[in-house]
Amino acid sequence: MTVVDDRRASRTRRSVFARPTATTGWRSWVTTVDHKRIGIMYGVASLAFFAVGGLEALLIRVQLAGPNGSLVTADQYNQIFTMHGLTMVFFVVMPLGAAFMNFLLPLQIGARDVAFPRLNALSWWVFLAAGIFVYSAVLFDGLPNGSWVGYSPLAGTVGPDPAGLTFGADSAAIHQSRMLFYSLGLQIAGVASLASAVNFITTTLNMRAPGMTLMRMPTFAWMTFVTAAMLLFAMPILGIALWQMMFQVRWAAPFYDPTNGGDPVLWQHMFWLFGHPEVYIMILPAFGIVSEILPVFSRKPLFGYSAVVFSGIAIAFMGWGVWAHHMFATGLGPVADAAFGISSMVIAVPTGIKIFNWLGTMWGGQIRFTTPMLFSIGLVSMFTIGGLSGVTHALVPSDTQQHDTYYIVAHFHYVLFGGALFALFGAIYYWAPKAFGRMFDERIGKVHFVLMLIGFNLTFGPMHLLGLNGMPRRYYTYADGMGWNTWNLVSSSGAFVIALSFLVFLYGCWRLRRSEQDLPPDPWDARTIEWLTPCPAPAHNFDTIPFVSERDEVWYRKHRDGGLETPDPVDPSTIHMPSPSWFPLVLSLGLPVAAYGVFTEGAAQVALFVVGGMLVTGGMLGWAVEPSSEPSTEPDPAGRSTDDPGPRAGERS
Repeated sequence: MTVVDDRRASRTRRSVFARPTATTGWRSWVTTVDHKRIGIMYGVASLAFFAVGGLEALLIRVQLAGPNGSLVTADQYNQIFTMHGLTMVFFVVMPLGAAFMNFLLPLQIGARDVAFPRLNALSWWVFLAAGIFVYSAVLFDGLPNGSWVGYSPLAGTVGPDPAGLTFGADSAAIHQSRMLFYSLGLQIAGVASLASAVNFITTTLNMRAPGMTLMRMPTFAWMTFVTAAMLLFAMPILGIALWQMMFQVRWAAPFYDPTNGGDPVLWQHMFWLFGHPEVYIMILPAFGIVSEILPVFSRKPLFGYSAVVFSGIAIAFMGWGVWAHHMFATGLGPVADAAFGISSMVIAVPTGIKIFNWLGTMWGGQIRFTTPMLFSIGLVSMFTIGGLSGVTHALVPSDTQQHDTYYIVAHFHYVLFGGALFALFGAIYYWAPKAFGRMFDERIGKVHFVLMLIGFNLTFGPMHLLGLNGMPRRYYTYADGMGWNTWNLVSSSGAFVIALSFLVFLYGCWRLRRSEQDLPPDPWDARTIEWLTPCPAPAHNFDTIPFVSERDEVWYRKHRDGGLETPDPVDPSTIHMPSPSWFPLVLSLGLPVAAYGVFTEGAAQVALFVVGGMLVTGGMLGWAVEPSSEPSTEPDPAGRSTDDPGPRAGERS
């Protein structure tokens, strides 16, 4: 082949696999690998799922507002409370934390992007595909209905008829198809979590700015690193358990079926080996957020920075040793009960260290009660209540009585809603200038906080009393005269106050979008280096990568070194950034397509597996061979221009 033929073939290859070039419009968002845009998309999707999960919660509370509720049937109630739990854990709290990890980690450590930008985009699209896949079950036989923990035998113990699932006819087959959506959907979501974990760990270890040692990193960057490490080890455990569930439910494998030689308690061990670290996967990013916000609005350094960091690491490490405190009612025996009871008490120590350090940060400070500060204080107070109720579950006799009651429901909502979600909403208000170049209206934000705090306590505070009075979890109705009427009505009223608070937040978002503001880089008088960048942060983050000499670098530059310098403007075209790509989206589409094949038989199954496999394989192939840089031109011997696919210096694809 001649040189001209080689160049013609090269041009053809690059025309097929060329990187997209759109910088505005929907194509620029679909193909983006910019960590900030990916973080924003994670956040918007999480809030959309929060609205869906909130509607499910309202249906639950309307059904239970009084005795003998008849709004929904028992089967519908099972679907609603299962999806509420699944949605809030896997599609709200986890990805909303991931939204801030994506957006902030490179900014906080002085990097231009994450280590693997296309892998980051893949994690976003796979997460979205998983959420849509699980909810698509409503188009078939109904949503998953075996509770969010998927206990056997609730998850189904035998496979379907060899001829395939008898949709709409056989109740066992219907139930199995629903829990297949649970199994496959969470497996897909796990791929997204693993991709993010590898990315964040690599970014933290390899891409910190000059001078930024590990002990100079912001606390949120530290908690991102610790959370990613937990995800890396926790998700494979759940993945194996879900894989076994899929084979049991679809093809009668024996793993958790006692009639077939299996053990249903095995599922509980595997699920909670993932599930308790999962609690800290959800809460540690919130702890990092609060540790960033409290010093800014107390005008003090974080009290005991090293203690806060190492207590977070200790929580992550010890979190692997307490899983069986979810299983005291299964009859593990006195030795196991004692061991896990003691470990459950011990893990409260590093959490208490954090709480005392937050109080020490605020003590004597010049506190400004801004909206982010109010939400952060809300976390400290509400999480403390949830933590204290949690310690009671380390007492085996107490936990055995409370285990399947609303006392447990109250506890984990105080921990996850009162903990994680309060901090995450505070983070939205705090970092909005960096994402959108605008600040929320403080009056609207404070109304949102007050309504959310009141509604939260009205909803979940009475559940402690309901649980202590014996009201079981998961009951879709109850008889009159049980002593539960009043507190259930109060709880249901509180749920609507929470819904009202979310509407106020949406109104604040609408006002934010319509406002026009010209903000300085640091409107809060903050402390960490993301506030060196303009508001909103540009695609390349930093005109010049900063040198970090102090833990609170921005604070020292402002108040010790004579103020922040205004650097000369830099032409963004001179800073090479990773190029957009279609292939993360293409690859992610193959996973739900192949998953649908599990539900079918014969030619349809083969077709779905083949199409899904082709999308995954094609996405990988395109990923591998697409040019690693946006095209540049140089003349060829005939005077025509050709695209140069070679990477530029320092490029990361």
